[in-house]
Amino acid sequence: MSATTAAPTLDWRAEALDEIAATRRFFDRTTSVFDDADSLFRATPETMTVASQVAHAAQLIDWFREGSLHDRWDLDFEKQAAATDAVTSLTEARRWLGEAWERLRAEVATLPEAKLLETMADNPIVPGRPRLYAVRAVVDHCGHHRGALAVYARLAGKVPPMPYGED
Repeated sequence: MSATTAAPTLDWRAEALDEIAATRRFFDRTTSVFDDADSLFRATPETMTVASQVAHAAQLIDWFREGSLHDRWDLDFEKQAAATDAVTSLTEARRWLGEAWERLRAEVATLPEAKLLETMADNPIVPGRPRLYAVRAVVDHCGHHRGALAVYARLAGKVPPMPYGED
């Protein structure tokens, strides 16, 4: 690149929206082997069920969106665990997840770029980060639960598809 050629400007919003869409596809593809009959399957008695893991992923998308974009960090983790543990239907968990993805996508798509790039208010979770960091956190968190659910699938005698396959 010559000294007179400027580096291309990164479109942070487009990057974030692509990450949201890809993470959603990967999660949905991996968990597509489950149906409602698998809702209450769990790896061990003390672990979350399939339905509660999917509900937890949905809850955390909303949680990071609310905390990162609106400075509303709900730190009542017992209440949050009780809410996801109460979900016993994979269909219901998937509905929540789809709605959570859409809420995050819609906000990232419509908030002013300056708001997305500003530093979050002081918080105990991800201090000093730009608001858009919520997307990175959601990607990481969903990857963690996608992996756990792939193990659940194998324990249930199912073979989860490769998450990065063709659409």
